[in-house]
Amino acid sequence: MAKQFPELAIDQLRAYVDPESLPFDSTESLEALEKKVVGQERGVDAIKFGMGMKEYGYNIYIAGPSKAGLTYIAKTFIKDQAKQEPVPPDWCYVYNFKETDKPKSLKLSPGRGKELKKDMAEFIDTLQAKIPEVFDSDDYRAKESEVHQSFEKRRREIIDELSEKAKEEGFVLQFSQVGMVIIPANKEGEPMTQEDLRQLEEEERKKLREKSDELHDKMKDAIKQIREAEAEFKEKHTKLDNEIALFVVGQLMDSYEEKYKEEEHVLNYLKMVQEDILENIDDFKKKPEAQQQPGAPFPMPQKEVNLRKYEVNVLIDNSETEGAPVVIESNPAYPNLFGTIERQAWFGALFTDHTMVKPGALHKANGGYLVMKALDLLKWYLSWEALKRALRDKEIRIEDLGELYGIFSTRTIRPEPIPINLKIVLTGDPYIYQLLYTYDDRFQKLFKVKAHMDNQMDSKEENILESARMMGAFCRDHNLRHMDKTGVARVLEYSMQVTEDREKLTLELGDISDLIKEANYFAGLENSQFIQKQHVENAIQKRIYRSNLIEERIKELIEKDIFWIETDGHKVGQLNGLSVLMTGDHEFGKPNRITATVSVGREGVVAIERESKMSGNIHTKGVMILSSFLKERFAHNKPISLTASLTFEQSYGMVDGDSASSTELYALLSAISGVPIYQGIAVTGSVSQKGEIQPIGGAVHKIKAFFDICKHKGLNGKQGVMIPSKNIRNVVLQEEVVEAVREGRFHIWPVSTIEEGIEILTGMEAGVLQEDGSYPEGTLFRKVDDRLREIAEIVKEYGKGLEGGGRREEEGGGCPTCGGK
Repeated sequence: MAKQFPELAIDQLRAYVDPESLPFDSTESLEALEKKVVGQERGVDAIKFGMGMKEYGYNIYIAGPSKAGLTYIAKTFIKDQAKQEPVPPDWCYVYNFKETDKPKSLKLSPGRGKELKKDMAEFIDTLQAKIPEVFDSDDYRAKESEVHQSFEKRRREIIDELSEKAKEEGFVLQFSQVGMVIIPANKEGEPMTQEDLRQLEEEERKKLREKSDELHDKMKDAIKQIREAEAEFKEKHTKLDNEIALFVVGQLMDSYEEKYKEEEHVLNYLKMVQEDILENIDDFKKKPEAQQQPGAPFPMPQKEVNLRKYEVNVLIDNSETEGAPVVIESNPAYPNLFGTIERQAWFGALFTDHTMVKPGALHKANGGYLVMKALDLLKWYLSWEALKRALRDKEIRIEDLGELYGIFSTRTIRPEPIPINLKIVLTGDPYIYQLLYTYDDRFQKLFKVKAHMDNQMDSKEENILESARMMGAFCRDHNLRHMDKTGVARVLEYSMQVTEDREKLTLELGDISDLIKEANYFAGLENSQFIQKQHVENAIQKRIYRSNLIEERIKELIEKDIFWIETDGHKVGQLNGLSVLMTGDHEFGKPNRITATVSVGREGVVAIERESKMSGNIHTKGVMILSSFLKERFAHNKPISLTASLTFEQSYGMVDGDSASSTELYALLSAISGVPIYQGIAVTGSVSQKGEIQPIGGAVHKIKAFFDICKHKGLNGKQGVMIPSKNIRNVVLQEEVVEAVREGRFHIWPVSTIEEGIEILTGMEAGVLQEDGSYPEGTLFRKVDDRLREIAEIVKEYGKGLEGGGRREEEGGGCPTCGGK
């Protein structure tokens, strides 16, 4: 009677969720999720810690796979937590009256920024209306006239006194375009002509010159007195204007000072505004001109430019913010992150001021949290470096890139930096975190909290219910049809298929959410009230169909025997191995014919892929383990000398991974012993030096690939796949494969050792090593041992002829025991 080998039971072949076990009829009846994030206790704990640590450097890096919904987790969870934190202050930029090219930043209580902007606009509008009225009033004119008349009286007195003195000395005081002139007069009091002066005696002319010099000195004193009177007049006039203006400005300013008495920075600003208005009161004396029509080519009047300095630029307005802000920045270019200084064309030049400073994401998130994808940020090197500098200096500095790189030579402004108080939350692959932590010395000082998100969770009852609630919340949030219990059960089964583990559910939320959307589409085609099992199944199959063109073409080549795969009969040194291929959005299995040949020699086990540089390091390691296994099993009482070659037939690309190492070992043992292997069984699994079958990945895809080929060529009831026993929990097969196993048309054998596997493949007992170092008669290992002994005898007999014919061990080959030296 043939030996029976244990196979996987039907309930071990797939993930099955009984819809009747779910305590609801549809997700519509499920309560809302109490917690926003499911199955991420480790990551959530780290995020909470990072949010609670307000000290420098405790920014957060959320690490996990791309489909784990990292940004969604950051957005929903952090937003929920941030609502409990205080609202940050408003920030404004105002004109700096002391350093005009350095706009000043103002910090205000939440919501008061736009109030200050409105109040300042009303204040200036009121001054523009009231000040011209006051200066046009009869009271002001009377006072101004009084000051002016006083000056004119004093001026006339000085001139009259000088004129009288000149008359006494025989001179006349005249006025011309160049000023006052003192000219000698005749007896009639008329100015002398040049002819009159020439007729005078020299002595008389000398006396006139002396008197003229004295009078000119007196005239200089008079001019000095007039200028002093003018200065006094201007001072009195300015004082009068200031008194009048202060009367108007002071009344208005008192109310604003009372309103903003708790805002120290605002009070200082209002004080400077008042001083500047009094110094530039002439800008307000004329009534405002009509507003220029939008789009008019002529720029704003100079007066309007002068008054722009009193405008308040509300950079950040938190009047409607609840809790701390959470900002998601998807394009962290430097201007988007740090803000910009805009410019306006004016008479062919670029003009800018404090009103054209625009905020960036750092300003908007200040006092809260800024969430970015690490890869998006690292694409902008300047942004990354500037962000680290900002976190180090604890301030947000808006710098003009044009000036920084010498693109613009026009004059610009340098806004006062704003203190930074926020948490940076980066999301990305764990590999990016590792690279940054290793090669960027400032990264580890700034991002001290790593929230590592898992991609799967245990399929416990409470997690299944939480997943169903999450599906219901997703349907509500995206206005989709709700799912009935059969639809939820199928999505849960798919979740286990994604993890390739019946005891795990995937946390790659992006994949699950896309599946629900696609199932909703197919439910809509049938005008179904709920998303049901068939809709989810249809979405899964259509998703595969859209992506598996390459898989179908490879399968077609195998079915036409262009890619040679045998599914029946016996062959020596030949076996079907299984590999997994990926095309980006699709993963599938592919059978590979692996062959082995053995001859006398000392080169050891040679992998043709390795020699042709078509294999990776992991595959090379797996092949080298084969030599170790042969030594461990058959080199107890003799040296092993052989030349064996292994290859993946019809392989035209790189081969890597060690999941075929057990397959190669079976082929090698068959080639050495001469015992044929049944071709209807495919094998996967890596092997240790001790002959243990170790777990591999992609078991489901590998089984399905070989089943499809056997199905095409005809299932005969003897075909199947051998997998490592450690992979039993990873078997989550399609119903078609399960049905074939149930009917006995296909088999899946779990194996733990090479001995178990070779017995299934050959039907011959492997054999156990005896005390004398030999194996029992009639066993496969005895045949291997005898053949190796035979080869060793041949090598010994013809050893001299083989000297130098083998490769040295350090070059990658040689006798497994003596190195072939």
